[in-house]
Amino acid sequence: MEVTGAHIIADVIEHTEQVDHVFFVDAVLRHTLLQLEDRGITRILAHSEKAAAYMADGYARASGKTGFCMAQAVGAANLAAGLQDAYLDRVPMLAMTGRKADSHQHRNAYQEVSHRPLYQAVTDFTAEVRDVNHLPRMLANALRAAKTGTCRPVHLDLDGLKGDQVEEVTFTGDPADLMFPGSGQGQTIQPAAADLQAAADEIAAAKRPMIVAGVTALYTEAGAGLKALAEKMGIPVATSVGARSVIETSHPNHFGVVGTYSAPYANALLAQADLVIYVGCHMGDQISCDWTIPTPGTRIIQIDTDPLELGRGYPNVLGLAGPLGDACISIADKCPGRPANGWLERCRTAADDWLAASLQNVYAPSDLIPAPRLAHELGEALPDNGIVVADTGFSATWTAQYTAFDKPGQTYLRAAGSLGWAFPAAIGAQLGAKDRPVVCFTGDGALYYHIGELETMRRWNVPLVTVVNNNAALGQGLRSVKKLYENRPGNLGDLVEFEKVNFAELAGAFGIKGIRVEKAEDIQPAIKEAIALREPVIIDVVTDPDSNPEPAWRL
Repeated sequence: MEVTGAHIIADVIEHTEQVDHVFFVDAVLRHTLLQLEDRGITRILAHSEKAAAYMADGYARASGKTGFCMAQAVGAANLAAGLQDAYLDRVPMLAMTGRKADSHQHRNAYQEVSHRPLYQAVTDFTAEVRDVNHLPRMLANALRAAKTGTCRPVHLDLDGLKGDQVEEVTFTGDPADLMFPGSGQGQTIQPAAADLQAAADEIAAAKRPMIVAGVTALYTEAGAGLKALAEKMGIPVATSVGARSVIETSHPNHFGVVGTYSAPYANALLAQADLVIYVGCHMGDQISCDWTIPTPGTRIIQIDTDPLELGRGYPNVLGLAGPLGDACISIADKCPGRPANGWLERCRTAADDWLAASLQNVYAPSDLIPAPRLAHELGEALPDNGIVVADTGFSATWTAQYTAFDKPGQTYLRAAGSLGWAFPAAIGAQLGAKDRPVVCFTGDGALYYHIGELETMRRWNVPLVTVVNNNAALGQGLRSVKKLYENRPGNLGDLVEFEKVNFAELAGAFGIKGIRVEKAEDIQPAIKEAIALREPVIIDVVTDPDSNPEPAWRL
């Protein structure tokens, strides 16, 4: 049979990566999309390239597979913008775009700009494919880059406005080259035995150690290893926002989120640790409050899948590269055990006391629903195998502090910083998660970014429940803007406020069930009802725009 570029791409998607959904905006790789239809792979047409990228991102996070997204030449810039969140959150994706051929480049071709600079900042690999005979090798290079070391998006730019000058052409190269995409996959490195022993010795000697887990620990399912080490040595397990569900929040060693989105107790105790063990955590400015907590000079062990990450955030770390869960178990096996000294109990008590005191305020009678109560009720209503997909800003803050993931089968996914990411990403996550219920937690300001994807959700009958924290404002900015206007006249609403909109009614216009919640006691029943329906649902919850979290503790 004649093999074309379309066959090669479809084979990679179906067999090499075993993906069952792809995301795109027309017009791109149409022959490939026909091939995918014949193979039973679902093709999700989005309303914007950025939304297509976010859907592929959410699909990858929920399924553990590579996310595929596509756009024609003129949509390449929009698609690139959608890769930022996946790049920051370490998600493997392959973006494919069309490009006008060399004969059109640098000649003011219609709607054509250089794609390479757009993708260099948000991928680990970007390359042009001009010849179908080079396509298998370039796919292999891209996929290895996406899944080696720090997982991140990659990009291939195919000749032709729609990529057609590659996908429609017959492959005439060496048939052995068609085996490129599967070669060299799945290789891992292992930490040295001496480094594992050194880590065990440091942990055994520490009086106040703390583990800080990041999103790579979540995506590589390192929770069992974390628990083995934490339980044996009595170590509290703190997390980044995105790794909140890496172990169940009901676990006696779970401490809570640290960094700039944390509750006040968390950073204060992290600052008292005499050893911090980072596991799959990028050690950036947010998790460390600009590299002040832990204080420079604190002993640090860093375990990461990527040796290039070791020592990037703090100097003089003991670095171990390899599978995270296995490394934690190996260290635990080498540790002698530690008599209880009150450190773990002190940390857990601080977390429990803060939450209890805070919830007492949150559940006090109020004319408007406090956003923290909405986030807490979501945790109470979440099924044992539920997934929460949260936006950035206060959506992340509230869920990181108040939404419980008490069951091992529950998962938390959050935006790495792109406002509006959660809704399209949650559509992709629900498609990737199959029968697991997915709940999107977003604000009205974020939902407006991609509200057209309500039609996509309805078209494919995606059983996603979207909870809208509707305060008719950009809540995270409202407090600071009000402060700016304390001593001057003017209209602060121009900067951060919206018209009041009933999103439950809007959902009805798209043929989607909408539920309006105006009383706090109705939140949990509404979420449970919506999840049980297994159909698209929008829950519009009217909340207090002046809900503000307590500031994170800083040195």
